[in-house]
Amino acid sequence: MTLGGEDDQTAPSLRPQSLMFSFLGIYVLHRDLAVYSGSVIDVFARLGVSEEAVRSTLARMVKRNLLTRHRQGRKVYFGLTPHAVEVLEDGRRRVWETGAVNRDWDGTWTLVGFSIPDSRRSTRHDLRSRLIWNGFGLLQSGLWIAPGVKDVTDVLASLDLGDHVTVLTARAFKPTEAADLVGKAFDIEQIAARYRAFLAQWDVPRPFPGAPDDLARQLLLHTDWLQLVRQDPHLPAEHLPQDWPAIQAEQTFQTLAQRYEPPAAELAAPLLDMLVV
Repeated sequence: MTLGGEDDQTAPSLRPQSLMFSFLGIYVLHRDLAVYSGSVIDVFARLGVSEEAVRSTLARMVKRNLLTRHRQGRKVYFGLTPHAVEVLEDGRRRVWETGAVNRDWDGTWTLVGFSIPDSRRSTRHDLRSRLIWNGFGLLQSGLWIAPGVKDVTDVLASLDLGDHVTVLTARAFKPTEAADLVGKAFDIEQIAARYRAFLAQWDVPRPFPGAPDDLARQLLLHTDWLQLVRQDPHLPAEHLPQDWPAIQAEQTFQTLAQRYEPPAAELAAPLLDMLVV
């Protein structure tokens, strides 16, 4: 799916499920409602997502315990499971509370060290993936760090690591400097590049003029931003360049989100057939 942007830029490739999370987070979360599948199809058609892709995405999310079906006559409505509410709430917090800039770091690091035998390579891969997803960076072989105090109980759950993993909180002491830890464990330039790419798409006079309306732009914006902040380890601002692009990017997101909200809600209202659950 691509939609033309400023100077014929194109939208990043967005999975229908990522767009679905944005849609559900904006229009279903905390409303005790289920949405008719036909309504979702109508909304996603504005984004160039096919009916087949929407139905496939909804079915997968049911199998993953993210959505539950409700039938009324010949219509099928989809509501949120408790697991989906948790996932969407996490996204909401990252977008509106945690934000993109960590100005409140207290100097503490969470350390996760592990030594997993080669016979459990898949477990080792899963753990690394979960740590990256939760903002950890690789400091040295087998030792991962993240700024602040992080509860990694859910990260480690179901992996059955036993004595293979150690979790600590610590502070840097000379000759180790916190700025050195940031530079060693995290790819600062790659993180910055992602924010610059967001700005190139959205901090322009007419973001995505190829999109049909502000409902489509709202969903694209929220999906882009959530994916971006989910990949951000939320490093302490004092150890990042003064011109860190996340600051401008966050301001751009918030400005556009407020701009799109009223017209998007007006466009969505006649499209959304909802069922109280």
